[in-house]
Amino acid sequence: MKLDRLKRYRSWLYSAGIAVLITLWLVSGQFESNDDMPGSAPDGGLATTVTAPQSRVRVRTQAAEKITRTIAVNGKTAPARIVELSVETDGRAVKIGAERGANVSAGEVIVQLDERDRRARLAQAQAMVKQRQVEYEGRVRLKAESYVSEAQLQEGIALLEAARTELKRAQLDLEYMTIRAPFDGALQSRIVEVGDFLKLGDPVATFVDNRTMIVSANVSEFDAGFVNVGEPAEARLATGERVHGRIRFVAPVADEATRTFLVELEVDNHDGSLRAGGTAELFIPAETIYAHHVSPSLLTLDDAGNVGVKIINEAGEVEFVVADIALSSHDGVWLAGLPETATIITVGQGFVTSGTMVQTVPESDIDTAVAIKADDQAD
Repeated sequence: MKLDRLKRYRSWLYSAGIAVLITLWLVSGQFESNDDMPGSAPDGGLATTVTAPQSRVRVRTQAAEKITRTIAVNGKTAPARIVELSVETDGRAVKIGAERGANVSAGEVIVQLDERDRRARLAQAQAMVKQRQVEYEGRVRLKAESYVSEAQLQEGIALLEAARTELKRAQLDLEYMTIRAPFDGALQSRIVEVGDFLKLGDPVATFVDNRTMIVSANVSEFDAGFVNVGEPAEARLATGERVHGRIRFVAPVADEATRTFLVELEVDNHDGSLRAGGTAELFIPAETIYAHHVSPSLLTLDDAGNVGVKIINEAGEVEFVVADIALSSHDGVWLAGLPETATIITVGQGFVTSGTMVQTVPESDIDTAVAIKADDQAD
């Protein structure tokens, strides 16, 4: 009877036994783990905490240098002056003195109008002046003998002045027949051909002063205070050519839309070799500051997306400094805002974060080790 019951509950007994064994094994492991806790030792004493190894980075310690910060802004080139030439009298064009795009000196003929009867009117005005002059002189003599009143004498003066005015008008009308270049420059466009009849005020041509070129750009309200009229500056043209000149204009009022100030650089172009109307980059010297010269490869990003460099501060921790690029050159950039003497991470900056302690390896030690190794290989 008992044997039958054991056979009936055999699977339950097996399960219960296995459960008891597992429970005993887990309990025994818990007690054993207490002996292996980080704060305890096998003999019951406190164990020494193990510190994780620090990262190693290569660093370079350098001092800031005194440089002149440069304001770099994009702009465009333009002629120093652009004028619209118009006729000042009526007439028909009979001669073209300059073609479009030609360099023209001041006073050279651009368009000549027909004189018609202007020479005759000039001669008539000259004769009238002589007549009035003689009449006036006669009245002066008669006035001395009391044959002419003061009113008659003043009338003679008025007639003489009127004749002189007509003579001057005739002379100017004859001069207006010739449209001349107002200054040295180039003829940008001409809308008149031989045979065209022109009336007073009709446009003739567009004339530009290409002997002096202007590079105009807009600077921010923060940089405008460092720009002064008469100071030297330079510009890099779209062709790569660099030109030098002086600031001729700084806008006294900012643009309402952009809050920037217009600046114009005047560049000598006496030979007309520089073309206006292209893009350019304007470089204006600003204040003198202390900055560090570094390679662009040392620049990195922080979590906020700011560009900067990582240095080792006085506490020996990694510190991220936002880059204030004061000047760019072909061999690197100059950064302001760093300590006067800074220890800059040159290798490994991408594997460390701000606030962590690191082991530093000076670049000078690496260079010395490489030199010694090279000497050994040479021997």
